[in-house]
Amino acid sequence: MTTDVKQPAVETFRTSLRGELIVPGDEGYEAARKVHNGMIDRRPRFIVRCANVGDVMSAVDFARENELTLAVRGGSHSAPGFGVCDDGLVIDMSRMKGIRVDPKNRTVRVEGGCTWGDVDHATHAFGLAVPGGIISTTGVGGLTLGGGIGYLARKYGLSCDNLISADVVTADGRFLTASAEENADLFWALRGGSGNFGVVTSFEFRAHPVSSIFAGAILYPLEQSRDALRMYRDFMAQAPEDVNAFFAYLIVPPGPPFPEHLHNKTVCGVVCSYFGPMEQAEQAVRPLREFGPPLFELVGPMPFPALQSMFDSLLPAGLQQYWKADFLNELSDGAIDANVKYGPGVPTFNTAVHIYAVSGAVHRVGKNDTAFSYRDANFVEVIAAVYPDPADTPKNKAWVQDYWSALHPYSAGGTYVNMMGEDEGEDRIKASYGENYARLAEIKRKYDPKNLFHMNQNIKPAAQ
Repeated sequence: MTTDVKQPAVETFRTSLRGELIVPGDEGYEAARKVHNGMIDRRPRFIVRCANVGDVMSAVDFARENELTLAVRGGSHSAPGFGVCDDGLVIDMSRMKGIRVDPKNRTVRVEGGCTWGDVDHATHAFGLAVPGGIISTTGVGGLTLGGGIGYLARKYGLSCDNLISADVVTADGRFLTASAEENADLFWALRGGSGNFGVVTSFEFRAHPVSSIFAGAILYPLEQSRDALRMYRDFMAQAPEDVNAFFAYLIVPPGPPFPEHLHNKTVCGVVCSYFGPMEQAEQAVRPLREFGPPLFELVGPMPFPALQSMFDSLLPAGLQQYWKADFLNELSDGAIDANVKYGPGVPTFNTAVHIYAVSGAVHRVGKNDTAFSYRDANFVEVIAAVYPDPADTPKNKAWVQDYWSALHPYSAGGTYVNMMGEDEGEDRIKASYGENYARLAEIKRKYDPKNLFHMNQNIKPAAQ
C-alpha cells in the first residue's frame, strides 16, 4: 500500500523519537535497509532505530495512522526477510540491548533488540543459560515467537516454553504485559504465533544452570550416510535428555579445525552436545564417536557460549538464502531414502541440511498449551541453501524444492514457522499450527483486527 505522508507529519514524528529516523537519501540508509538474507532487496520509506519502548509506540501509531506497511526487526535473521518492507516503515530494535539477570530467581529480562549471543554473554557469568537456537547472531525475538528450537530443547524445552512474560506494543499503540496471569490469551499466542500480535519489546525468561558442557562435531564418510542416519535415529530414540544431537549433510569448510585432506569434501555427520555430569559425558556420546569410524571428530568440554557461536562464521550477513522445512514424527526409511538421494547435493559449505531432535522436554508440553503445536514430532528437518552468488539461485532453489518434495510425503504435515520460506502460502501456515490456528485467528482479531502486523507467516484475523 502506498499512501501520501505529509512532510509536517514526518517532522512531528521525528521529534517524538529518542532514536533515529532514517529515510531514503540519508547517509546510512543503504546499510540500514539490509537484512541477513542477501536475497532480500527492499526499500522502506522510513526506518526507525528505536531507543526505547516509547519510540516503538510512536512508530506503531505513525504506521497505523498513515496506513503504512509495517515491518519489525530484532536480529534481522528472518530468511524471508520479514524485518524489512517496501515503501513502508521498519521498526528496528537493534539498539534496544538491555539485559538484566536475576541469579537468585534464575530469570533474565531481555530487550527486543538482543541476539542470543548477547543473552549467552550475560547469563554465562552466572552459570546460567536460556534455551536458544544454534547461531548466536540470531535475534531473541524472532526465534522465541516462532517457538525456539536449539541445543537445550530436549533438556529444558523450547525458548517459548521458558518465557515467563512479555512486554508488547499492540496494533492500537497500547503497551501490555502478557503472562499466565495477565492477558493470558495473548501470552498463549506469542508462544509460537510468530510476530502476528504486536511488537515484543522485552522478554522475561526462565534460566537454567548451564556452564561448561561437552560438545562438538563428528564427521562420517558420505557413502555411509544411510547407515549413519539409521544410527542417529536409533541413538536419539534411546538418548537421555541430557544429550542432544543434530544430523547434517555438509561440505567441509576449507580451514581449521578441519584437516586439509577433508577441505571442500562432502560428508555427513552429527553435532552432539551433553549437558549432564561431566564424568558421564564420554559414555553418553560414545555410540556417535564409535560409528564409522569417523573421518574426523572434535568433541570435548567447552563453555556453552562457545557451542552457541560455533557455526556463526558459516552464516554471515549478505549471503543468498532459500529455506524449506518439515516436522517428522519419525525418521522413517522413506525419509532416509530422500535424504540419501538429495543430501549429497549440498551446494556450499554455508548450506544447512540439518535434522534436529525435538523430543524430551518439548514433548512434556501439551499441543494446545502454547501456539506451537507440533509436540508429537521427534524431528524437524531444514533444507537451507546458503550461497554467495545470486546467479546460482535457480539451481539452488530447484535443489531445495526437489529435496523437500521427496521428503514431504514422510512428514508430519506442517513445519516450524521459523524455517518457512516467504512463498509457501496460507494453507501451509494453517498446517503448521494445526488445530491451534482457529484460536490464533480469534486472538489476532482481538489484538490486530486490521492485520497491521502482516510481515510474518501471517495469521489472518478471524471474520467478524
